[in-house]
Amino acid sequence: METNSRRRFLKKAALTGASALVAPGLLAIEEREKTSSFSVKNEADSNRFIISKDNGLKITGTFLDEISHDIPHQNWGEKEWEQDFRNMKNIGIDTVIMIRSGYRKFITYPSKYLLDKGCYMPSIDLVDMYLRLAEKYQMKFYFGLYDSGKYWDIGDLSWEIEDNKYVIDEVWKLYGERYKSFGGWYISGEISRKTKGAIDAFRTMGKQCKDVSAGLPTFISPWIDGKKAVMGTGKLTKEDAVSVQEHEREWNEIFDGIHEVVDACAFQDGHIDYDELDAFFAVNKKLADKYGMKCWTNAETFDRDMPINFLPIKFDKLRMKLEAAKRAGYDKAITFEFSHFMSPQSAYLQAGHLYNRYKEYFNIK
Repeated sequence: METNSRRRFLKKAALTGASALVAPGLLAIEEREKTSSFSVKNEADSNRFIISKDNGLKITGTFLDEISHDIPHQNWGEKEWEQDFRNMKNIGIDTVIMIRSGYRKFITYPSKYLLDKGCYMPSIDLVDMYLRLAEKYQMKFYFGLYDSGKYWDIGDLSWEIEDNKYVIDEVWKLYGERYKSFGGWYISGEISRKTKGAIDAFRTMGKQCKDVSAGLPTFISPWIDGKKAVMGTGKLTKEDAVSVQEHEREWNEIFDGIHEVVDACAFQDGHIDYDELDAFFAVNKKLADKYGMKCWTNAETFDRDMPINFLPIKFDKLRMKLEAAKRAGYDKAITFEFSHFMSPQSAYLQAGHLYNRYKEYFNIK
């Protein structure tokens, strides 16, 4: 009887000793697990904004930049493009705009007219693909006109009228009557001020677009000749920036000449400084209202403040631009452009982070 009691005591003591040796390590592991679990649980709360959330104009449109001369291709096929349309849809994008149907010799669809002029045959019909995806995800597709490159060479926008005279008719016959998603036209000539031939070119091409499509909407996206409109000089700013008064005077003249055939204007917002946004945006809205045009903003999602072209923008810069657009009472925000600078599957890692910060700010799940 005494022997069994002694054995039970020794066994209990041994187990207690072992437990004492192991306990500190086990406690440490348990604490780490608790901390890790807490971090995962509170991951959504890790970015605690100290400014008001959901205080800007949401981005509901994006350019599709498949024909570019200064931004690298991501070499996506339809699988990747469809995933991007899903990502766009997730944050409320309802409008996609092909920025141009061709640039110099590279084109987006097998245009008989442009191929006969020496352009290169594309491997797939991007216009057809975009229209199908837009239809599937209930979006409106705007067709961007052809850019011959001559305007960039000689500074006269009237050169773009002749080619687009054929492209507009051709595209409408090929796609316009087949797809309900064909929602409008983007007149792709980018200007900033009183440019040679601009008023006549916008008016001529805008009228033809509306005539062939029974009045579908058209829009332009010019740039403001601000301090950051440096045009590849190697500098980040310039001294001879346009004043608010000059901007108003010049664009009053342009709007007066085009408002009957151009329905909306989406000024690019990246060429002025952040403390100038309210002044220029107020003028843009005032002019658009005067001429019965929609006032959109082209909220650039690439950063013009860096010496490297072109990287995704810092979130706070985008936020300030969207907040200024809301203060000004703008009608819509589009961006240049989601797929490179904001998409979770972009070649730029920072783009997916911008997507996440944008969703947090606008309370998008």
